[in-house]
Amino acid sequence: MTTVIRVAVVDDHPLFREGVTRSLLEIGGFEIVAEGSSRDEALLIAENLRPDVLLLDISMPGGGLNAILPILELSPSQKIIMLTVSETSEDVTAALDRGALGYVLKGVGGRALAEIIRSVAADESYVTPALSAKLLSNRARGTTSLTTLVASLTAREHEVLQLVAAGMSNKHVARKLDLQEKTVKHHMTQIMAKLGVTNRTEAAMLLRDAADWRPLTE
Repeated sequence: MTTVIRVAVVDDHPLFREGVTRSLLEIGGFEIVAEGSSRDEALLIAENLRPDVLLLDISMPGGGLNAILPILELSPSQKIIMLTVSETSEDVTAALDRGALGYVLKGVGGRALAEIIRSVAADESYVTPALSAKLLSNRARGTTSLTTLVASLTAREHEVLQLVAAGMSNKHVARKLDLQEKTVKHHMTQIMAKLGVTNRTEAAMLLRDAADWRPLTE
């Protein structure tokens, strides 16, 4: 039996909310538990209804980015996807740094959005590919070197990332290192947070691009 994903949509454009809601309901497998139009309404929804996934606009009263931290304080396990027109690296970085798991542009199709919501509900992260590539490019030109980023990893995290970069799944990494698969998943979450990336592929790319890394000891 397929699990129904409970979704809330917070955006100050009623027609857009209705379009997202209708699209997800037509695709199936989703329950729309609430709609809202502001930061304050997003907080109330998160606190009282605890949706599996909360879709937030950036440009709404109170600001979507300003809603992320208060929501996660109320409900630390809340999964948030920013659904916005903003393509600026600053907004993407701010959203991810504050704890959003997804960053999606409003031009996305209904079925693609449904798949993204399913992946985020399963604890995966997602950033629109073009924006993800832009982030990596900006980081490469920035002051924080790849060496410094990779050096921020613990010895265990680096070991896990090396195996992932070699093409191993979490399950195979767990077997190789004699760990629980959920432990490997936790390590990958920490690795992606430290490297400022949103998926395994980007993390592996940074490791390969770092010419002279030195992992920290645990």
